Amino acid sequence: MLDSAQIQGAVRKAAAAVIGLVLAMVLLTALLLSGFYLLIQAAVLALSPWLGEAGAMALAGFVCLLLLALVFQRLTRPVAAKKRREAEDGQASSGIDAVRNLIKENPMEAALMAFAVGIAEQKDPRLKALLLEGGMVLMKQAESTEPDAPGATDVADPDETTSSGPGSTL
Repeated sequence: MLDSAQIQGAVRKAAAAVIGLVLAMVLLTALLLSGFYLLIQAAVLALSPWLGEAGAMALAGFVCLLLLALVFQRLTRPVAAKKRREAEDGQASSGIDAVRNLIKENPMEAALMAFAVGIAEQKDPRLKALLLEGGMVLMKQAESTEPDAPGATDVADPDETTSSGPGSTL
């Protein structure tokens, strides 16, 4: 059985790991930004004999704006045709299937998000009860319906989703 010293040690190690990860990300971000700054300064210095200092700065700024526009264009591009066809074929027809596919495609992000939500909301018993109740309904629904069955629907029975317990939030 675990005693409080072991639990405190584990919590300290987990906190140290999280703090170390955050510090590493901050340092890597600072190195990346300073690297970009030095790269731009080197480009300005290399181009200034041909274009002058003002022209070199203008060209470097224009290239940076083009790269920024390219990044935003990639971030806002429409969904790929393959993913659209999958959604139209009914593979991701329900919200639950879409979430499952998202978790399968991004397992580390899903785990990190669940960890963050768990840490942030661990003191709210109503939210915890609501999440547990919703998870139980979804698990019962997944067990009771077969995805390939022609009559299977993703609508839960209203009797299963309501509860009359003292901790009910519905």
